[in-house]
Amino acid sequence: MQAYLAEFVGVTAFVLVILFTGHPIAIGAALTLIIYAVRGMSGGHINPAVSVAMASLKKISMPTLAGYVVAQTLGALLAVFLFKMMK
Repeated sequence: MQAYLAEFVGVTAFVLVILFTGHPIAIGAALTLIIYAVRGMSGGHINPAVSVAMASLKKISMPTLAGYVVAQTLGALLAVFLFKMMK
């Protein structure tokens, strides 16, 4: 459960940085910091494509993949909702 929460919060923060700044350096720095912050809990995927790649390499199980993708998608949706509420 901690891994899914880490992915959810990480994606939410990352997408908010993308939406609010749009600046490539800020986006890259945010992604780097978020990956380092959550890598011990979830591996720091922060992207469904990365999670799918890890599952195809048998680094994570299919149920874990499903949980990560759901958490990442919900995190992105929350970020968009928050962004629209603050704009």
